[in-house]
Amino acid sequence: MSEAGRDADLDLPRLTVPLSRADARNLALGDVVRLDGEAIVTIGMPTHQRIMAQIAEEKPLPFDLTGAAFFHLSVCSRETPAGGAEPLYVNPTTSTRFNPYLPTLIRRFGLSATAGKGGLDMECARAMQEVGCVYFSMMGGASPLLSEGVTAIVETAWDDLIMQFRLTRVRLSGFGPLTVAIDAHGRSLYEDLARDAKAKLPEILARLNAERAQAGR
Repeated sequence: MSEAGRDADLDLPRLTVPLSRADARNLALGDVVRLDGEAIVTIGMPTHQRIMAQIAEEKPLPFDLTGAAFFHLSVCSRETPAGGAEPLYVNPTTSTRFNPYLPTLIRRFGLSATAGKGGLDMECARAMQEVGCVYFSMMGGASPLLSEGVTAIVETAWDDLIMQFRLTRVRLSGFGPLTVAIDAHGRSLYEDLARDAKAKLPEILARLNAERAQAGR
């Protein structure tokens, strides 16, 4: 990033997670922010399935997810001499893989924010609207930039899983930049893009057919 780009990036609004409901509902589609505070992260499909099993069996989770910021983000770490762990780098994963689980998690725990790549479907967006939750889009391929904003690993759980699948609570400072891609009112940039693409499809197909017919003469 150029020095000018870094200077401009410093002016981004900074919010603390977990978000208050007011902060979540005040965010609009396309807003770009940085985050401070704490989030719970994982990229594990088995982790999501285990959470759902705990819910079904009415068993507590190792971390309280009530109102939490829950991100689809992997963390690579190393042990410290004091017996803790320090983050080396992080990398977001595609949230759409978890569409079947997120509506339940959002409603059950009243999540205030979730994040990842690729978005979530409209069933998730409806759950987000009900509880006042936002989805932040992380830039794919921006691991070095995002890693700078993860300052500490606070604790981990389900350590029988591989590092990236564990439930990990991380401390954030200036994490981002992140874009509000689904707001707390159920509006989704992904749905808008899909609708626009569908509207343009007949014109595109007509043009391709005309070009094919012209080439066949």
